[in-house]
Amino acid sequence: MGERAAQPLRADAERSVRAILEAAERVLAEDPGASMEQIAAAAGVARTTIHRRFANRQALIEALATSAARQLAQAVDDGRPDTAPPLVAMHRITANVLQVKGAWAFALGLAEDPDSEAAALQQDINRRCIAVLERARADKLIDEAADLDWVRRVYYALIGESLRGNTNGADPDTLAARIIDTLLRGAGPRA
Repeated sequence: MGERAAQPLRADAERSVRAILEAAERVLAEDPGASMEQIAAAAGVARTTIHRRFANRQALIEALATSAARQLAQAVDDGRPDTAPPLVAMHRITANVLQVKGAWAFALGLAEDPDSEAAALQQDINRRCIAVLERARADKLIDEAADLDWVRRVYYALIGESLRGNTNGADPDTLAARIIDTLLRGAGPRA
């Protein structure tokens, strides 16, 4: 990104960018081939505004992916992965991530350029997830012989399936409790 990206936007410009990105998520989730003009109309901004903020459609898509990845990283941070007790951190992070992934499913599903900010954020999220799982293992919540990368991948799969299968509209806290219980205790009989 150029120097312009490093300069903070005025509050009204920031609001219009946020409105454009939110509209892009909605419109592109329904029609991935939607035009910049359709996105501008959904955002309630002039066509010239969207073109002034984003040089082209690809720039808008990249900004959308980066914005969603930043929100996902913030959801992890808000769960206090380094300071909260591991079980509490896992629950909070899971509930937060469910909310972000539910709201930004299209953007978070975009293929990432390996050199993009979104990809770097996802790598950091993966690293932080492993760190929380290591803390959970130290608290004897996870078997000491468990492959934590595998546990992370199963955890991510549980989140994804919960979002796809949440047809009854369970709240994020209820889903998070179910995900963490399944991850840590499996589906076997309870003592």
